[in-house]
Parts: sequence; structure tokens; C-alpha cells
Amino acid sequence: MRIAVFGASGTIGSALLPVLARRNEVIAISRRPHGEGHTSVRWVTADVTDPTSVESALEGVEVAVYLVHSLGYADFAARDRRAASVVARAAEAQHVRQIVYLGGLGEESDELSSHLQSRRDTELDLASGTVLVTTIRAGMVIGPGSAAFDTILALVDRLPGMVCPRWVSTPTQPIAINDIARYIAGVCANPEAIGQTYDAGGPEVMTYRQMIERIARLRHRHPLIIQVPFLTPRLSSLWLRLVTPVQSNVARPLIEGLRNPTIAHDNRLRSLVRFELTSFDTAAAAAIAAARPPHQPKRPP
Repeated sequence: MRIAVFGASGTIGSALLPVLARRNEVIAISRRPHGEGHTSVRWVTADVTDPTSVESALEGVEVAVYLVHSLGYADFAARDRRAASVVARAAEAQHVRQIVYLGGLGEESDELSSHLQSRRDTELDLASGTVLVTTIRAGMVIGPGSAAFDTILALVDRLPGMVCPRWVSTPTQPIAINDIARYIAGVCANPEAIGQTYDAGGPEVMTYRQMIERIARLRHRHPLIIQVPFLTPRLSSLWLRLVTPVQSNVARPLIEGLRNPTIAHDNRLRSLVRFELTSFDTAAAAAIAAARPPHQPKRPP
């Protein structure tokens, strides 16, 4: 089967490609040229805002996996909607059978943050054509390169104490990067999954404070955490800019989203794609081991 992955060079895409390549011909799509890797993966350069290049990349493709987001741009929501519409039209023109999309968890009744609302809007735009969409909604992904996880890790590593806002008490259900990759691969061309929306979470529900404390234990650190009611998401993102490697224009939408509980209430995906979920501590330890130690300079090539 031929599967195309948009956003193939990103954090999730990099974990997904080898999983898909075990049994499929994979078209890895990115905005910039990329060196060849696995023999079953062919890299193609295309911009999701350019209908011609996207349609060309989807030639002969049966399933398109969409992992693109525009965080970092001031108009990220508008960019994401335009890109999703382009892909929906191109997939329709090339008779793609299924689009698989990784969206974000968050209660429908909640006042969603701009980031999470953008994820929902992108979902709708991908489904605006005739190609049926399978959506997997997940919360924080635990793995190297995940902006949200890297932010938490940097806080633990760089601060002996933290003054935190109310969002540290928000419940969330983080999932290991390899587990979300297996879920995405498991719904590709799966007849039961086409046109469905699923929740995906790890085996544990915790607050962000508990997450910080557990990562701290793995790092053999004991930060002092003081929760205050007046630190807004905007102030949080500015504060994070001083102590984390994540850019403020990326951190702010992510931090605003932390006010929304991100818990998987629908367990159908676990029945459809069966495997043992990775524990938070195991996933976090693997991500920490894969990350470059803090303040360690890169070696010259």
C-alpha cells in the first residue's frame, strides 16, 4: 500500500515513518529537501499551501496522514485551515481513500484555547471534501522533540523552584510517542476506522504538577512548586521564554491550551488497535535519554 505522510520530518512523523515502512510504500512529504533513509520511504518536497505540489505528491496514494501544524506563526490558525483545505481538495482529485489526522484532545463543551480550536477547525477542513477522515485526538506526546514535553523537562532541569499558575492542576493523559505512532499506523486503511474519530491517551491520568514531579524524580531533582492564582497563560508563556528552549510564539498557544483538560473518554481505539501502552515513567525516561543533556554544546561535525 502507498501511504503519504505530510509533516514527515517532524517529531511524530519521524517516529511514524519506520512503523509504516515495515509493510508499506511510504511517501514522506516535507517542505524542504530531505535525504533518503529507509528503502521503503521516498522523500518528496511539497508545500501544503501549493495545490499543484500537493496533488503531485499524492499521485497513486491510498492513505494520506496529516501531521502538519503552523505553530510559531502569528496567524497559525488561518495557515492551518488553508493548508487543510488544499490537502482535502488534492486528496479528492487523486482519489485518495482515507485521510488520517492527528488532532488534540479537549472537551467539546469547554472554551477551547486558540491552539486546540485550531486543531478542531483543521479537522473540519480536512473533512470538507469527499475523502473520509479518520481523526485521532491526543494530548501531550511524550518523546524527544515534543515542544510540550521539552518545556516541562527544561523547567525541571533549570529551575530550583517554580511559581506556577492554576493550569498545573489541570488533568491530562499523556501518551508515549511510539504508542501514538502505532495507533496512527493501525488505523491506516483499516475499514473499521475510516470516517471515525477516536481519543488516544496513555495508561495514566495526572495533573501537570504530578508530571513535573515525576520527571523531577527521574532527573534526581526536587524543585519547589508554588501554585498562585494570578499568573495568566500570557505571563506564563513570557516566563517560559526565559527558561526553556521553546520559542514564545510556540509556547504561548501551548500554555493557553493547558487550561483545558485533555483526557481520553472514548476507549474504542484501544479495542481496535491492541497493544500494551507504555507507562509515563518509561516513556519519559526514554525521551530524556534521547535528549541532549542541558547546556551541553553541540560537537562540531
